[in-house]
Amino acid sequence: MEDYNSSIPMQRTTKIIRRSIFSFLQNYQFFTTTAAFFAFPFAASFLLLQSFIPSSSFFPIIYERLHLLFDAAGFPSSSEFFTLINSKISQTIAISFLAFPFTISSFLFSKASVIEALNYSKPAQTPSFFSSFFPLLLTQLCNSLVIISANATCFTVLFFGFNLVDYGFGLSSPRLILLCSATGAVICSIILANTLIVCNLALVISGTENIGGYMAILKSCILIRGRTATALSLAVPVSLALAAVEALFQYRIVRAYYQEKTDLFSLALEGIFIAYMYSILLVLDTIVSIVFYRSCKTDEGRILPYQVEIQDRDEHTVLKIKTLEEFF
Repeated sequence: MEDYNSSIPMQRTTKIIRRSIFSFLQNYQFFTTTAAFFAFPFAASFLLLQSFIPSSSFFPIIYERLHLLFDAAGFPSSSEFFTLINSKISQTIAISFLAFPFTISSFLFSKASVIEALNYSKPAQTPSFFSSFFPLLLTQLCNSLVIISANATCFTVLFFGFNLVDYGFGLSSPRLILLCSATGAVICSIILANTLIVCNLALVISGTENIGGYMAILKSCILIRGRTATALSLAVPVSLALAAVEALFQYRIVRAYYQEKTDLFSLALEGIFIAYMYSILLVLDTIVSIVFYRSCKTDEGRILPYQVEIQDRDEHTVLKIKTLEEFF
C-alpha cells in the first residue's frame, strides 16, 4: 500500500505532462507564433541580463550591500557558501529589477494568451487576452511581494539559526559551518520552491477565474494543499529544460561573443533562435500549470461538497453543505 501511494504523484505527473503536450500540439500554430511572440521580449531580456549583469557596474553595488548585511547579521560571509549565495542573490535582484518591465508586459501577455486559448468554458472565439491581463497584472504585483516576503523569511531563519548555533557551540569549526550552511540551504530551497509554485498557480487561477491579487494567491494555497509533491515533480523537468537553454545561450552566444570567433550577424540570429526556444518553454510551462490547475479542480470536485454537522437549538443535527467558494 505504501509503494502504491508513493507512486501516485509520479503517475499523476506523467498524466499531466502527457495532457500538456497534447494540448500544445492541438494548438501548435497559435502557441508557436502568437504566444511565443509575446514571450520573446521577456525571454531575450532575461537571457541577456543573466549573461551580462555579472560584468556590469550595477552588480558590485548590490553585492557589496549584501556582503555588509551578511556581516552585520553574524553570518560567516567569508565562507564559500555565503560568497556563492551572495553572488546569486545579487544577480537575481539585478535581473528582477531590470527585467520587471518585460515581466509585467511581455511575460503576462504570453500567459494571458495561453490561458484564453485553453479556456474551454468560454464560447469558441478568437482568444482575447485583454480580459485576463489586468487580473494577472495585479496578481503578479502581489506575487512579487510574496516572493520578497519569502526571501525575508529565509534570511530570518538563517539569522536565528546561525546565531543560536554560534551562541551554543561557536562557529569556529569549518565542518559545523558547512553543516549549518547545508541545512539552511535545504530549508530555504523548500520555502522558495513552494512559494514559486503557489505564485505560478495563482497566475493561472487569476487568468482563468478573473480574480486578481491576494485572493488568487489564497485560492492557490488551498488548491495546492496535499499536492505539493506533484507540483514539485512538474516543476523539475521544466526548470531543467529552461536551465539547459540558458546554458546553451552561455556556451553558444556569450562565449563566442567574448572570444570574437563569429561575426555579429550570425551570432544575433543564433541568439534569436535560442531566445525563441526559451519562449516556447515558457509557453509550455504555462500549459503545464493550467493542466495541473484543472487536475486540482477535478480532485476538489470529487471531495466537495462535504458535510459539516451543526447542532441547532433543539439539539437536532442539521447537515450543512459547504463548498470551497463559500470561504471566499
